Amino acid sequence: MSGLIERARKLKKTIVFPEGTDSRVLQAAGRLAREGVVKPVLVGAKPAGAPEGVAFVDPAKSPLLARYGAIYYERRRAKGITQVEAAEIAQRPLYFASLMVAAGDADGSVGGAVNSTAETVRAALHSVGPDPRSRLVSGVFIMALQDRSLGHNGLMAFADCAVVVDPTPTQLADIAIATAESTRVLLATEPAVALLSFSTKGSGKHHQVDQVVEALRIVQARALELNVDGELQADAAVSMVVGQSKAPGSRVAGRANTLVFPNLASANIGCKLVERLGGAMAIGPFLQGLAKPANDLSRGCSAEDIFNVAVVTALQSEKP
Repeated sequence: MSGLIERARKLKKTIVFPEGTDSRVLQAAGRLAREGVVKPVLVGAKPAGAPEGVAFVDPAKSPLLARYGAIYYERRRAKGITQVEAAEIAQRPLYFASLMVAAGDADGSVGGAVNSTAETVRAALHSVGPDPRSRLVSGVFIMALQDRSLGHNGLMAFADCAVVVDPTPTQLADIAIATAESTRVLLATEPAVALLSFSTKGSGKHHQVDQVVEALRIVQARALELNVDGELQADAAVSMVVGQSKAPGSRVAGRANTLVFPNLASANIGCKLVERLGGAMAIGPFLQGLAKPANDLSRGCSAEDIFNVAVVTALQSEKP
């Protein structure tokens, strides 16, 4: 994480945490402030013995509440939300934090230490909304591998390991384009995107293979500059010897730093196997495809996990 921390420190971003009374959040926020990585804002009443350099905001007493209620009403009135309901929802910590991001008063939010993934993601979707360029919210893990010759200095992006269960070809293309952008922002390198399958360049015949081939066609039509290839088996994507054998002439085979799996099952399994059997560190998941960054934690997270996610959230806010 050291390189990511240094990059985040230079950006001086403000990150809001909706679960400001949680002890792990307080510990992480104190470290973030102490080390000057981001400017942390915690939603909730300021406790006794609060860490120095950490700002607190109580939604019920905040002068920003009326503005946030109006923003939420404009975003959700087409769904039948009334102004009174919008004002009430804006007071809820998850929504207040997401609305801070939507309003530009914070650069990103980090929640989920106490609330469920469904609640955290819903607040972000309803308040911040999807990036119109991506059209789909998905999840990405950054995998730090033991072998630094793989990916980008041992770092790779895996998607979607967290959100979209069974993507259509169009959704798979959205995931690929969003993950390529995550690679640019988080790994500070140009993506080499492999659309994975159990087949390499027609070696297998199945409708699932056809979906990956169709996704590749959509990506190439929408992102002409992107270095992407498929369908590739995992060994062909990451091994130069195998890649040259199975997909000669490919600019991605053997060089991939961004792996896009055909569905959530394969992505989640692949991520866990690389982590547990390969000794990799899995950092994330991080949400991608939102208009502004908002990330979800595991409820079993540690203070260090929260710190790391805040660092990445700051970097995500720099996307073009």
